Amino acid sequence: MSEQQESNIVKGADSWFNKYTAVESSPEGTFKGVKDRFNGITVDSSMETCSTDSFPTVLKRSLDHWIQRKNRGIWFKVHLSSASWIPELVNNGFQFHHAKNSFVMLYRWLPTEESANIPPYSHTMVGVGALVMNERNQVLVVSENYALIAGSWKLPGGYVEPNENFINAAIREVEEETNIRTKFDSVISIRHAHGAGFGCSDLYIVMALTPLTEEISKCNREIAKCEWMDVNVYLNHPKVHETNRNFVRTYLEYKRLGVRIDCIEEMHQVLKKRYNIYSVAKVSEDGSVSSSSDNSNKSGTPKL
Repeated sequence: MSEQQESNIVKGADSWFNKYTAVESSPEGTFKGVKDRFNGITVDSSMETCSTDSFPTVLKRSLDHWIQRKNRGIWFKVHLSSASWIPELVNNGFQFHHAKNSFVMLYRWLPTEESANIPPYSHTMVGVGALVMNERNQVLVVSENYALIAGSWKLPGGYVEPNENFINAAIREVEEETNIRTKFDSVISIRHAHGAGFGCSDLYIVMALTPLTEEISKCNREIAKCEWMDVNVYLNHPKVHETNRNFVRTYLEYKRLGVRIDCIEEMHQVLKKRYNIYSVAKVSEDGSVSSSSDNSNKSGTPKL
C-alpha cells in the first residue's frame, strides 16, 4: 500500500473522535485498516479492495494477526460495491452496528476476557420547535397536514439535519414551513421522551426566535394552515396541546424575569472542534446580555 493510500484511509475515516492513525505494518495478504485510540482497527472496503473469492482467506489471516497483536474492536465499513463480504463477516462472528444509504458497519470484539466495550449507535432523534412572537404579541402557529390531532395548532419545527446546529435548524424549519425569516432569541425548554420513531428516544428543543419578516407563505406539502395568533388566544385555544401552552408561558416568564438561555461558540482545546455552549444570561433593560462566561457574546447573537 502506498503512502498516499494510507493517508486516504486515515482521512476517509471519521477521525476526530477516534483519532485514527495509520497502521505501521501488516503481514502480506491481510487487511491493514487504520488504528483508533482504543486499540481497535477499522477496515473500509472503499479503501482496501478484495475479491469475493479471496475475502474468506484474507479475513482469516487478518483476524489471526489482530488477535495475536491484542487488538480489541474490529470494524468493517462495507460499501454497496462490497456487499458480498457481509455473509462471510457474519459467519466469522461480526455483528451489525449501524447502516446508512451507501454502507453498513459491522464489528467484532476480540478480547475474550472482557465484555464488549462498543458504544451504541445514535439512539436519540433530535427535533426543534420555534416560538416566534412579533411586537404585537402574536405567535406564529401552524396546523400540519398529517397532524396527530386534526386541526390542532402547534409551533413550527422539525428534525435537526446532520451537522446542523439547533439554532440553525429552528431558523431553517420556520422559513421552510412559513417563509418567515428569523434570528435567535433564547432557548426555552427541552422535552425528552422515549419510544419515538425507529424505537429511538426523542429530544425536542424549543427556542424563541425574533421575526425579521412577517408575511406568511406556507409550505403546502407539510402545512394545512398557518397564521399569526394572539398569544392569549393561543394560551386558551382548545386545539393547542397543554405542553405547547407551557412553552409560551415559560418564555413569557423568562421575559418577565429578564433572563434568557443564550448560546456562545467555543473551541475544544485538544480536538480543535467548535462547539456551542448554552447557559442562562441576564438581559438588562437596554437589551444587552450579561452571561457567566467570560467569552459570552454581549450582543446576544450566537456565533454560528
